[in-house]
Amino acid sequence: MVLGGVGAAAVTAAVAPVARAADALARPELAIAGRDTDLGAGWRFVLANPDGVTDPDGRFADAANPAFDDSAWQVVDVPHDWSIELPPTEKGGTSSGSGFFRGGLGWYRKTFTLPPSLQGKRLSVEFDGVYSDAHVYFNGELLGNHPYAYTGFAFDLTGRVRTGGRPNVLAVRAVNPLPSSRWYSGSGIYRRVRLVVTEPVHVARHGTFVTTPDIAAGRGTVRVATDVANDSAAAVTAEVRTTVTDPAGRVVAHGSATVAVPAGRTATAVTTQNVAAPQLWSTGTPRLYRVRTDVAVAGRVLDTTTTDFGFRYTEFHPDHGFSLNGVPTKLRGVNLHASQGALGAVIDPAALEHQMRLMLAMGVNALRTAHNPPDPQLVTVCERLGIVMMVEAFDCWRTGKLAYDYHRDFDAWSARDIAEMVHAAKNSPAVVLWSIGNEVPDASMAGGPEIAKALIAVVRGIDPTRPVVMGSDRYRGVPAPGSPQDLILKQLDGLGVNYNTAQSIDGLHKQYPDKFFFESESSSETSTRGVYQDPDLLNTGENHTPGKRATSSYDNNLASWTFSGEYSLKKDRDRKFCQGQFLWAGQDYLGEPTPYDVFPVKTSFFGAVDSAGLPKDAFHLFRSQWTTTPMVHLTPMDWTDHRIGEPVAVWVYSTVDTVELLLNGKSLGVKKFDRKTTVDGRPYLETSEPSGDDKNDPSGSYTSPNGGTGKLHLTWTVPFEPGTLTAIARAGGREVARDELVTAGPPRAVKLTTETREAAVAAGAMTFVTASVVDARGVVVPVGEPVLRFTVRGPGRVAGVDNGRQELAQSYQQPAIPAFKGQAVAVIAASGGRGPITVTASAPGLAPGVLTVPGTNLGQRHGPGARAVETAVVPAPSTADASYSGAPDTLPSAMLDGNPATGWSNFYVKQATATLPAVSRPRSGDWVSLAWPSPQRFGAVTANFVVDGTLTLPVAVEVACRTPRGFEPVRNLRITWGTGANDPTTFAFDPVVTTEVRVTMTARGFLRISALTAR
Repeated sequence: MVLGGVGAAAVTAAVAPVARAADALARPELAIAGRDTDLGAGWRFVLANPDGVTDPDGRFADAANPAFDDSAWQVVDVPHDWSIELPPTEKGGTSSGSGFFRGGLGWYRKTFTLPPSLQGKRLSVEFDGVYSDAHVYFNGELLGNHPYAYTGFAFDLTGRVRTGGRPNVLAVRAVNPLPSSRWYSGSGIYRRVRLVVTEPVHVARHGTFVTTPDIAAGRGTVRVATDVANDSAAAVTAEVRTTVTDPAGRVVAHGSATVAVPAGRTATAVTTQNVAAPQLWSTGTPRLYRVRTDVAVAGRVLDTTTTDFGFRYTEFHPDHGFSLNGVPTKLRGVNLHASQGALGAVIDPAALEHQMRLMLAMGVNALRTAHNPPDPQLVTVCERLGIVMMVEAFDCWRTGKLAYDYHRDFDAWSARDIAEMVHAAKNSPAVVLWSIGNEVPDASMAGGPEIAKALIAVVRGIDPTRPVVMGSDRYRGVPAPGSPQDLILKQLDGLGVNYNTAQSIDGLHKQYPDKFFFESESSSETSTRGVYQDPDLLNTGENHTPGKRATSSYDNNLASWTFSGEYSLKKDRDRKFCQGQFLWAGQDYLGEPTPYDVFPVKTSFFGAVDSAGLPKDAFHLFRSQWTTTPMVHLTPMDWTDHRIGEPVAVWVYSTVDTVELLLNGKSLGVKKFDRKTTVDGRPYLETSEPSGDDKNDPSGSYTSPNGGTGKLHLTWTVPFEPGTLTAIARAGGREVARDELVTAGPPRAVKLTTETREAAVAAGAMTFVTASVVDARGVVVPVGEPVLRFTVRGPGRVAGVDNGRQELAQSYQQPAIPAFKGQAVAVIAASGGRGPITVTASAPGLAPGVLTVPGTNLGQRHGPGARAVETAVVPAPSTADASYSGAPDTLPSAMLDGNPATGWSNFYVKQATATLPAVSRPRSGDWVSLAWPSPQRFGAVTANFVVDGTLTLPVAVEVACRTPRGFEPVRNLRITWGTGANDPTTFAFDPVVTTEVRVTMTARGFLRISALTAR
């Protein structure tokens, strides 16, 4: 790989050597495959500057020239994301918002020849998306540029093409200036590219619009508007023939129309045909029809296209909510960014389907494309799986949020980009809402209403059949009459609110009775899979100790603007007028790692599913409210990492009203949800104990409009005892579901699992393999972090690895990763070819796991993971550690800096939220430790405790040292307490030889230690 600019050496170390002679792509003839020919394979790529968007020494100034020598460049297939292939770093202008990944300047070149048969044809190149500011050259000529990363674009190649063996060179310059996105964006040609070949008379790009009026009246009318382009030198009369086929492929209707098209112009032909007894598209039965369009001149068919569509009708009623085909349906939605975990921003249809099937399993029926137009393949996946979509245009308008985001291009490009968004998805039955923006600052500025008016006009000018909305955080109170928020809302059909209280959404509904409302972002509760803290608190602090940065999975870690998942579910459930909600977020994504802003925390905590695709407890909370199939789930998700006798808060989520909890076969009691109904008569399950989750409500708890209050989980407190904890859900006295937690023994093996064979085959070129570290009985071992190494035999490779841990310094593009809470996931990419793909996962001292998946002729030789090399992350030596650090500036290392004004502390203050007061509750116990790379001999530890009105001395202390058997108490412990506010307290004991000593403290207040030494 050839690199330029600052930091090039660091990138070279992380990328595999360039393939040369064996992968020479000098002048391959492009195999034309009908109207559209994929251009994904065989590009050359160079990262000219990973730390800036300039070419400092001018080495690539002539990269668009066909004669430029690119033989030393990397061979890649697109879609391609160069950022995900680089190691995360704090350098080069990165930030936590982008997941500490670099951007920069990259060049792509593809060389190919074309057959003489293309003479006289119209040719164009189409891109579904390039991040970002793509400048496209063909045979050295600049075709144009396209700044926005999330909309497709095309350039005409007619008259510029060389045939007869002469090479053509397509070159693309892309940049990602940092910061350009509030979340990880990826860099490069991350969506598909294709060559389009037509006759001069043809269907224009996005030239088919299928609508189905009168379905609600029981008629299956299909109206097809076809834009016919005439790029010839003479006027023509074209006949447009449309053929409709049903989901089984049977022809069910025909239509035809003629249209006169002047030379160099485009004209529209409209055909209307009727389909008897149409099968409706719905979330439960996503039945798709297809229109074939033939354009003929003088009896000769010159162009043929196909368009999938569906019969369905929707209503967003201001009082009665959303209905699909006349059936009242709450939007059970999620927000998802465009990245795909270990694959980065690379758009792969199998990965998209895998992700959306995870969402379906949670009960999801809706997706908001946060905060940009989706790849067309995602629209296809959703319409096939039965997921309705809110398609969104922008994260900002004229006023930006970052130095290099879309605001720089908004005035010149927004009309074209939002038009492209609508055109690209206008035929999909899955799309039910168009959104003109998310949390745009202009919504509360004087110029905002005029901007909104212009965007709305563009959308409605193309598609008047769907409502136009936006998602906003600027409506948490009722807008003042005549304010920008008021004037914008009056233009919209409805509004998505982000993080509104129950009271505020009620106020909006009352003030604007003709508008519909929904939650475009709900909850934003944060969690880490398998991590738990303070179950009795509705909101709790974070652990800032390096290596332990995580958040609690008891639905109780909230930022100032957020709500618990339970509060968000109840708020939506109890309001018939609320169309539904879109949970922030369906899955953890790269970047935006609230509540931490420090390397290497590079993944968000918001998801119901972690970045590896492994469900968290939040997944099961929403599943218990969004599905009806009997289920029960135990929280916490392990029954291993506890002390004997320790009281463990056990939460149970269930769709069944009666649950019994058993420990080692002994019943711990039966608990029940109450059966309740909303004010409009919809049934639900909830306890009747005050939840205390609304400081604004007179009861101190969220109260439903029916007067009810309660929780969406059942609770036990169980003294820990090794064995089996079982939850049994019963309906009518009969067991209908159960969940079990078993105490794990020592790790023995690695177990591999994946989707069912049918799902894996359907998904295509990507398979997601879960590796679990298990004991002799097959129980997942949630403690320890053995490094799992994945190898592949057959026509495949490791495309990426992930373990779902948000604090992870290593790259995702390598074949090895530590298990986190006993698990990790490898994405296996088929490289095309016959024969099975055998995946092996191994770890020192464990029996390897082996899994075989079928090969496929799909896949790419130079796609994700093809350039991955293993780069071990060497952790910095940790000489001081702690179980919990309450703030970023009170870390264990502060005990060793010699400054009495600094130190470690477990003190924290968690900010108030809209529904909860601030919290700062002393912790009952924590430990600090000292460690050395080689054994040390000493007989005392000295700690300088800071004491004031908040900070106290511990009431009890234990000292233990590390041995081959684990931590063992020291002998003959003697304590000499300090008498002043920062005086040394000495813990003396019989001398030990060890590599680590730990001081465990029981306290009634917060603790702070300014210095810790051993002697």
